[in-house]
Amino acid sequence: MPIAAKLAALTHRNVLKSLRNPDIVIFATAAPAAFALLFAFVFGSAMEMSGGAYRDFIVAGMLVQTILLTSTNTGIGLALDSKHGMMDRFRSLPVSPVSVVTARVNSDLLVNVVVVIILALVGLAMGWRIRTGPLEAAAGFGLLLLFAYALSWVSAWIGLKVRSPEVLSNVSMLVTLPLAFVSTAFVPTEGMPRPMRAAAEWNPVSAVVTGVRNLFGNVPEASPTSDVLPLQYPVIAGLLAILATLAIFVPLAARSYVTAHTR
Repeated sequence: MPIAAKLAALTHRNVLKSLRNPDIVIFATAAPAAFALLFAFVFGSAMEMSGGAYRDFIVAGMLVQTILLTSTNTGIGLALDSKHGMMDRFRSLPVSPVSVVTARVNSDLLVNVVVVIILALVGLAMGWRIRTGPLEAAAGFGLLLLFAYALSWVSAWIGLKVRSPEVLSNVSMLVTLPLAFVSTAFVPTEGMPRPMRAAAEWNPVSAVVTGVRNLFGNVPEASPTSDVLPLQYPVIAGLLAILATLAIFVPLAARSYVTAHTR
């Protein structure tokens, strides 16, 4: 059987598994949607952003935060397969290690597409609008999904390293929340203390959020121009961060798949 056919079969297996557990998509969407409504109508009522509405500003941040949270599903799924003995069955088949992990990442990318669509519809319902053309909008969603794909490989590597899904679930919150909140996702960096501001401006999440925000036309008109290179060219910086993540974690995840089951 060709490699592409094997990969498609493994991806199909993971997609069917997700369809039989629709609560994955429901819970992956419910919490971010609730956060979006809270930030827009509770915290947004106290925000003063001259030249732009906070609801427009916040949606890009909520989309990226959602991707950060849902990316852990890849690692948890692989950890569960390992715990239940599925990985040993896969190893007995003539399938390359990278195909098994890639299939899981691909299926989770499809879940992320559904989650992003639902959250974007929530944003539209609460007043958010894309203020650029269709090509820029498509590029914005493309950048989001590329970021999701790269994060899934990081999660896959971690999931193959930990000994139980519960560990990954606990560790992920300690990592994803600081990455999301110490960034430009929810507030501009101008009012942050200097060390935190520097961390936020060089955070890859900030580059992706700002790039998506620029592509959607949701940058406040009176927003000051940043003198930090990643925020001056956020789309390029975001793409470079994505490529670097893939270059590092794709081979690491494939290697971890082999060593995790030969220990």
